[in-house]
Amino acid sequence: MIEVPATFLAMPRWWTATAAEEQWLADLPRLVDARCRRWDLTVDGPPLHGSNALVVPVRRAGSPAALRLTPPDDDTAALSTALEFWRGHGVVGELEADPAAGVLLLERLDPHRSLARQPLDVAFAEIGRIARRLAIPAGDDVAAGVGRVVDDVARLTPRLRPAWEHLGRPFDPGVLDLAADAAAVILAGDRDPVAVNTDLHFDQVLRDRDGRWCVVDPVLRRGDAERTAVNVLWHRVDEMTDREIPGWFDVLVEAARLDVELARAWALWRVTDYWVWGLDNGLTEDPPRCARLVAALG
Repeated sequence: MIEVPATFLAMPRWWTATAAEEQWLADLPRLVDARCRRWDLTVDGPPLHGSNALVVPVRRAGSPAALRLTPPDDDTAALSTALEFWRGHGVVGELEADPAAGVLLLERLDPHRSLARQPLDVAFAEIGRIARRLAIPAGDDVAAGVGRVVDDVARLTPRLRPAWEHLGRPFDPGVLDLAADAAAVILAGDRDPVAVNTDLHFDQVLRDRDGRWCVVDPVLRRGDAERTAVNVLWHRVDEMTDREIPGWFDVLVEAARLDVELARAWALWRVTDYWVWGLDNGLTEDPPRCARLVAALG
C-alpha cells in the first residue's frame, strides 16, 4: 500500500473538505491498491501530487505510466474529454479512464522537467507554440457541450462596476473603462472558435520520455486563442520588472501567432475581472499583480 504524502493532505483544497472528501483521503491507499489490481498495474515509486490530484507512478506490462486520482465528484470527465479532444496535439496521452471514480491512467511524464524551470526566453517561446498547437477548430459540430469563453465576458462585464462600487471604489474607474472597451473588442465580430486551454501555464507543461513538451490537466473551452496569453504571462510576472511586462507579452503573442489587439483586450478584461473578484474574496497578493499588469498593458 502506498503512503499518501503529508504535503498532499495539507493542501488548501482540503481545509474545507466535505465528509466524503475526508473519507476519500483516508481510503486512498486502498483505492490505489484496488485500481492497480483492476488495471494490472505495479506501483513504481512514491506518489506525487498537485493541489487536487494524487499521481502514483506505475508500470503496466513493463511500461511506465501514471495513475491519477481525484475525488469522484471532481470533473474528471471534463479532463478526459479534453485529453481525447486534443490527442495528438501536445497533451499527455490517456491510456485508461474511469471518470465516475475520478481515476485516469496517463502516460508517464517527468515531473522534474517543467517549463517553469526554463528561463523566460525559452519558456515563453515554447508555451506560445504549444498554445498555437492547441488552437484547433472547435465549432459546435466537433465540440458539442464545451463552453464558450466569450459567454463569460457577456455575463460578467455588466457586474464589474456594481461590484467595484460595493467594494468602495478600490481603484481608478478608468480601469473599468478599459475593461469595458476590451469587452467590446472581444464581443465584436464573428470569429470561428478554436479550442482554448484556459488553465495553460508553465508548471503544467512537462517533458515526456522522448523529450517533447506535453500539457497536463488542460481545461477545454471554445473561443479565442488570445484568451490564454494573460494566463501564461500571469504565472511568471513576478520575474519581470514593470517595464519588461509589455515586451514579454509581445514575445508570447508572436510565438503563439495571436492577434495583438485581441490578446491585449482579453488581457485587460481578464485582469480587471480577476482584480474585482480577488478584492471581493479577500486576496492580498494578487490585486497588486493585477494593478501592475493593467498599468503595463493598458
